[in-house]
This record gives sequence, C-alpha cells and structure tokens, in this order.
Amino acid sequence: MNAIADKQFVDYIIEADWLAPVVPQRQLLEQHAIAVQDGVIVAIQPKNEIHRHFHAAQQLELDGHILIPGLINLHTHLGMSMMRGLADDVALMQWLQQHIWPVEQSFVAERFVRDGALLGCAELLQSGVTCFNDMYFFPQATAEAAIQSGMRAYIGLVVMDFPTKYAHDADDYLAKGLAIRDEWRDSDLIRATLAPHAPYTVGDKTFEQIVTYAEQLDLPIHLHLHETQQEVEESLTKFGVRPIERMRQLGVLDPRLIAVHSVAMNEQDLDLMQSHRVNVCHCPSSNLKLASGIAPISAMLKRDLNVGLGTDSSASNNRLDIWTEMRTAALLAKAQQQDAAALPAWQALEMATIHAARALNADSSIGSLEVGKRADICAVNLQHINSMPCYDPISQLVYACGREQVTHVLVDGELQYQKLSFQPGVYAGIEPTEIKEIVQLWQAKLKPFKAM
Repeated sequence: MNAIADKQFVDYIIEADWLAPVVPQRQLLEQHAIAVQDGVIVAIQPKNEIHRHFHAAQQLELDGHILIPGLINLHTHLGMSMMRGLADDVALMQWLQQHIWPVEQSFVAERFVRDGALLGCAELLQSGVTCFNDMYFFPQATAEAAIQSGMRAYIGLVVMDFPTKYAHDADDYLAKGLAIRDEWRDSDLIRATLAPHAPYTVGDKTFEQIVTYAEQLDLPIHLHLHETQQEVEESLTKFGVRPIERMRQLGVLDPRLIAVHSVAMNEQDLDLMQSHRVNVCHCPSSNLKLASGIAPISAMLKRDLNVGLGTDSSASNNRLDIWTEMRTAALLAKAQQQDAAALPAWQALEMATIHAARALNADSSIGSLEVGKRADICAVNLQHINSMPCYDPISQLVYACGREQVTHVLVDGELQYQKLSFQPGVYAGIEPTEIKEIVQLWQAKLKPFKAM
C-alpha cells in the first residue's frame, strides 16, 4: 500500500514551535502544524499527527517561530503614504489645513493614490498585516494596489459634502463609490465600506443617505468620530449636541459602525456606544503624535465594546506598524487605569486580529486560526535577539517583538511575503525597485510642501 496515496494532498503544511489561534481565547499550542488547501485552513494538529494525514506540495518548517492570524489594520489612508514626514510636530487641524489639504489639492489623483497605496501595502505585508480597512480618495486605485500585493482589503467609499479632485459633491462621491463597489463585488479579496469622512465634513442629509445604503447593501460604515475635543466643541456650537448624539439622531450609531479614534468621550458618549453596540478603532500612536488625546479604552472594554487597532496614515503616524499599536495600546491602558493588569498581552493581540475582523463583520472567515477559515497566517521568529529568552510567547509578541521578526505572510493561502535570515524581504507581487522609483518621483514633487 502506498502511504502517500492514503493521505490528503494539500497546498501547504506549516510547522512551528508555537501556535496562537486567538480563538479559543488565550490558547497556546506547542509543536503544532497547519494544513492549507485552496486558501482554507483544513487542519490544525500536532506535527506528528498532521504528517500521518496530509501530504503537502510545499512545507514550511519554522523552528523557533510562532504562528498567529494575519494582523488586521482597522484604519488606514494608504494613498497618503507619500506624505510621510511632510508635516510633523503640528496639531491636527493645522496639519490638515496648512499642509495635507494643500498637497492633496495639488497632487491627489489615481496615480498618486495607487503609488502611495502600493508603498503602504509593502510596509503592511512586511509587518504581518494581511487585511486593511482603508479610507481615501480614488478608492479604485487602492483596490488595484491591494490586488497587486495579494492583500485583503476593505476599501472605503469616501464621502464628503465639499468638492475635491475626486468628486464634486456628496451625490458624486456616492455614485463613484458604489460603482467601484459593484465592480469589485465578486473579488475574493476586496470588500467595500461606506466611509463618510467625519461629522464636520458630512451633512445630515448625506448621513441619512449613507445609512440607507448601509442597510440596503449590508455594508460597514467607517467614520472618524470624536477625534479631538475641538471637534466636540464645534459640534455643540453648530448643532447643539455632541457629535455622537448627532450620529444617534441620524441613525448612524449601529453595529455596522466603526468609530475611529473615539478620543474625546464622556460617560454618556460611552453609554451610547454600548447601547448601540458600536465598534471602535483605537489609533494610539496617531492620537499621541497629533496631540489629540488618549481614548478611554479600558472604559470601553469594561462595557464589552468591540475594539480593534489601526495605524491611521503614515502621514500622521508615521509608521504603518500594528506591532507598535499593540504595545502602545497596552501600555497606555495600564497608565490610565494605574493597573498593570489592564489590557493584557492576549487582549492586545485580539484587538489586532479577531476584534478587528468582527468590526468588519468578517470574523466568520478571518481574524483567528481555525479550521474552515481563510488561511491568512503570519509567522514570527521568536529566536530574534530582542525576544530571548522566551517564557510566554504571547507576551513576547506584544511587549518585545517587532515587525522585523515577521518571516512569512500568507494571504488566502498564498505566500505573499517572506524574509529569510538577514536578507531583504521578498514579495510575491511587489518589486522593491518599483517602490524606490515611485518614491523618488513623488518625493521630488512634494518636497517644496515640507513644513519648516
């Protein structure tokens, strides 16, 4: 009898010293392997067991590594990547009005967004991110960059009430966005969200339209909300209510909503979030860098709100590094609460994986390593000098590891990035020389706009 003939043939078997599936919560498996076929996880078993049942076309034996779900960046503006470092050390509204908006008025077009998004995708992949949730102009260009990179993307159909180089008015934004959604509706990797920019750039009538479309098409709503105290004060002056109460009145508060930043929150605001089961995207580094404040994450978690993590743009952060966000989120929560047990490592990892997937209504297919889910997998080398000795692999991931320790990234069962030893990382769909060329092109054009 042929022993191989008795085994199920699969595309990949990936072995590692540890495996953190995220679901079930806090579970850590040792000396396990994952079998992948047609983009799906078909088995998670001890190494000796998996080889009795499966034969693979490709096998990865990753000694000293841990396998985790592909990380999910819940809030990005990848098309802004060419503006990294263009305007640092200034407050949010000054940053927007005096630096970012003038550059956008001069340069934003499909080519600019596609090039910036490709640079962003390269940075995300090398960080172990397999899925991102974006919001920017010319969303078609971002979708194209994601497809070239082999990444999973939720493309925000951005909406504002004032004209830009992308659209003339709210109806134009919506029409263009919904056409893009229809064009990509059969894609395995591209999904859409409705992305009204913020309460101060979108009027009541437009929000009502967005709610109608979200209900009809079952789409998430991706919205900056309560990013600064100034935003709250301006809403009180103009509308007589805080932004979140205005959103409640307009029907925006809903389990479909991903409320990004959510910094300037009081107890009543948090109660509204809880009662409407709103999702939150915490962007600690961007909020700190722009001096917007610190979101009350511990208070949100105590209310059982679903909280994911995002980097915001590399123009405001300046890193698309979800590892930094995990660590910073955990440390800020501890300092806020004066409680070292607040937001433990395993919970920070959940925020970068299953919680983010849940916010996108995608937790049935991504966000954890489970049989039947899509094979979005990240391998991390724990034998790196800065993560030894290793007593608790999950703790090491959050408090000691960095993105330079990511060695293999699979999206939908396809190896899209790998980094061996101290060699440069290799992408399946991105050529590093292409990235260098487009950066040189745009840097020369944008340099006159650099803040002094």
